[in-house]
Amino acid sequence: MTETIAPTPNTLPARSIAPWLKFTLELGPLLLFFFANSRPKLFAPLVHPFLPAKLLEGESAGLFTATAVLMVAVLVALIVSYAITRRLPIMPLVTAILVVIFGGLTFYFQDPSFIKMKPTILYACFGLALLGGLVFNKPLLPVVLDNTMSLTETGWRILTLRWGVCFLFLAVLNEVIWRTMSTDHWVLFKFPGTMILIFIFTFSQVPLIMKHELRGDAAAKAPEHL
Repeated sequence: MTETIAPTPNTLPARSIAPWLKFTLELGPLLLFFFANSRPKLFAPLVHPFLPAKLLEGESAGLFTATAVLMVAVLVALIVSYAITRRLPIMPLVTAILVVIFGGLTFYFQDPSFIKMKPTILYACFGLALLGGLVFNKPLLPVVLDNTMSLTETGWRILTLRWGVCFLFLAVLNEVIWRTMSTDHWVLFKFPGTMILIFIFTFSQVPLIMKHELRGDAAAKAPEHL
């Protein structure tokens, strides 16, 4: 007879999160970043106690304010997500870590270039990780997506390759835009520009997903990628 062990605080099963809330937690920090950059005076009372006064003045005031707001927002979103699901999703976790690191560098050196570099590093890391996984015959995309889909191994490999190339393209595009255009144009590229590009790319992969999707018993028997 097998013994049933009651869940303890350290062994609580992962719980699902409502799609609308997941979308809000992922998009919310970007929305706040966008509005804080365009309306820094609205957020000034919140960030003033933590930032030198000179950073809240001049042409970069919006970006410094938005960076501070973004750092807090991604951490709050991560905490809320963990409180609900009892686990830390990979992409938001990596994003939050890089936001804190590059946001900290932005304030330490008082140079907005660091926060502009963050998307480049983020997309490059994801792209190289996905393509590197394929080299070792270990598609990582199912892990990133929390096994929310069931595809054939061929389907996962093709989709992982495409997403890896897409992330590298976004990394290069971010570098070109922040180095050649104004801060306001870069912010627009970051949001909503990047989101639009990702949505377009995601929907363009629907035919591939439908072709290689596993259903019924085949999906139930498909191995999880851990």
